Amino acid sequence: MSEIERAIVNREYKDRLLNFIFGSEENRKWTLSLYNAINHSSYEDENEIVFNTIKEVLYLGMHNDTSFLISDMMSVYDAQSSYNPNMPLRQLQYLGHLYESYITANKLNKYGSELLQLPVPKLVVLYNGLKETEDEVILRLTDSFKEALREKSDVEVKVSMLNINYGHNKELLDACRPLGEYAWFIEKIREYRKDYAFLNQGFKNAANKPS
Repeated sequence: MSEIERAIVNREYKDRLLNFIFGSEENRKWTLSLYNAINHSSYEDENEIVFNTIKEVLYLGMHNDTSFLISDMMSVYDAQSSYNPNMPLRQLQYLGHLYESYITANKLNKYGSELLQLPVPKLVVLYNGLKETEDEVILRLTDSFKEALREKSDVEVKVSMLNINYGHNKELLDACRPLGEYAWFIEKIREYRKDYAFLNQGFKNAANKPS
């Protein structure tokens, strides 16, 4: 397996594990715990969660990791194992599909004279890549525009990228125990891999040492 293939596998297992922990029906309590930790709220009934994650089969290659409705907020969470400054664009695309589905499901008329009441979007990236970042970085869609024209934009999308590597965002990881345990688990895997790589190189050096 090449280094590129290993990197892809590494990203996939971390993202899939995070999505299983917080994006599945059977783990609603953990999803609610993450929601409360991020939003500093105190919801207790996990049955209030309505998952609306976009599945790839429906939208020709477009899918997001985890999204759900609770109260009047639409939360869109993406797990990222590599730094991606284009998340505002991607999540804007997700939102368009999510709102369209919401309007259809609730039989709302977007062409009528009555103002529609829509859930408020909360866009979050859970980042656990190797590039060092602050605990929270705000990514903006307007950063993709030419600087001289940014103020003229009628559209802005802000995404909160939260660094969930072990040792970062202690308050968040303490408030959501499953997230804290996930961060610790990934850190231990990295440590074991370093030890294995060191020992493996030592064996290779010893084997190749001339007698």
